[in-house]
Amino acid sequence: MARLEAVIFDMDGVLIDSYDAHFRSWRKLAAERGREYSEDDFVAGFGRTSREVILEQWGGERMSDGEVATLADRKEALFRESLAEEFPAMPGAVELISDVRRAGIRVGVGSSGPPDNVQLVLERLGVRELVDAVVTGADVTRGKPDAQVFELVARRLGVAPQNAVVLEDAPVGIEAARRAGMKVIGVASTGRAPDELKAADRVVESLTELTVAGMRQLFEGD
Repeated sequence: MARLEAVIFDMDGVLIDSYDAHFRSWRKLAAERGREYSEDDFVAGFGRTSREVILEQWGGERMSDGEVATLADRKEALFRESLAEEFPAMPGAVELISDVRRAGIRVGVGSSGPPDNVQLVLERLGVRELVDAVVTGADVTRGKPDAQVFELVARRLGVAPQNAVVLEDAPVGIEAARRAGMKVIGVASTGRAPDELKAADRVVESLTELTVAGMRQLFEGD
């Protein structure tokens, strides 16, 4: 019988409202390379690693691995510079993580971002010691919507996928959680229309709407 044993948080759009910071960093990188980068380009890359975006949108398949890595590293450095200027924590993120841990439920983070980004966010939120397992883009070879990131978080947490719920803000992340066999809650806090997240088991506007009891209800009847 399935039960809630772990809550897995995506980072961008769930723990922090990083939309503007990521978009600015891509645009700055594009300007440095003498090219344009539209918001449509940016939205098309949601949930993907920087390397995947460069390969798919920037002609990265014609570059050496070193050139792709250099571009990806530069983009993420620009992103961290933006966060240093303004850190947009999501309302309710710290409180929800604390409540989950107090309830004896394990906490994981599954992000397509690089380790330095994830570490910075967890430290700035003050929750690093409350998180039991972290998987970043450096730990996987396939980005969302592939299930690899969430499957690996579950293994590191020591829980079966069917006993975990994922909090995600992007359709590709919701699909990844579904493929992993997990419950998933769509978080529409970054301006997404709830209809875009309809594949989730539940959709909320903010983390402040979520409680441990409410997440446990997702498993009733399983």
